Amino acid sequence: MEIRPNQVKQKLANGDLAYVIAGLTNADDIDAFGPNGFDGVWLEGEHGNVDATNLGNLTRACDLWGMTSVVRVNRNDQALIYRTLDCGAMGIVVPHVNTKSEAQNVVDGGKFAPIGHRGMFTSRQGYGVDNYFDIANSQTLLIVLIEDIVAVNNLDQILTVDHIDVFFVAPSDLATSMGHIGNLTHPDVQNTIDSALTRIQDAGRIAGTLALDDTVEKYVKAGVQFLLVGVGGWIASGAAEYKLRAEGVKT
Repeated sequence: MEIRPNQVKQKLANGDLAYVIAGLTNADDIDAFGPNGFDGVWLEGEHGNVDATNLGNLTRACDLWGMTSVVRVNRNDQALIYRTLDCGAMGIVVPHVNTKSEAQNVVDGGKFAPIGHRGMFTSRQGYGVDNYFDIANSQTLLIVLIEDIVAVNNLDQILTVDHIDVFFVAPSDLATSMGHIGNLTHPDVQNTIDSALTRIQDAGRIAGTLALDDTVEKYVKAGVQFLLVGVGGWIASGAAEYKLRAEGVKT
């Protein structure tokens, strides 16, 4: 038995784009979406109901389709981070990482010794894998959210922390922290996002952000590799188009 490869981590390491979908809330939805060829599923444990009781089924559905299960936890707590990994997650997203020490805490909770301090337990991803503790670190994806202006101000120091795979610039909270709540398109917000993404890549690190239909080309051209999109926008636009077509025939 060999450890399952982390699809998102491998694609990022190869310099490729990694496509990650958010908004799938149960295993059947993940199964239904599986054939679309995405690399990962963002499972929402900060603003959603993902926790230890349902992670097993959610991550098994991701495994079935070779997609990386990426779980956003609700706080930067080492025990929560490694418990989430123990329950089968292949990646962790930690919100509001604003300092170098907070970024290092993510690594300490997400990696086994000698890199970090993750508790020594063979997670669901490690069942039957004889050398799990030797190789698990290589398949564990760690993502920190840069979503406060204080994090942007501390970004150069945060970027010096090793073993973080993606520095994800999150637009909504960043806009709020800049005094532009709900106004993601404000020039100051957009300039800050673009600058942060550039600084991440100039430091030789991998950048991620929310990339919707109308912005994905922009961010790919800017070098962003980790692309997150939610199903909500696609459902809304598809529903509106469907009704528009029907009403057009009726009139």
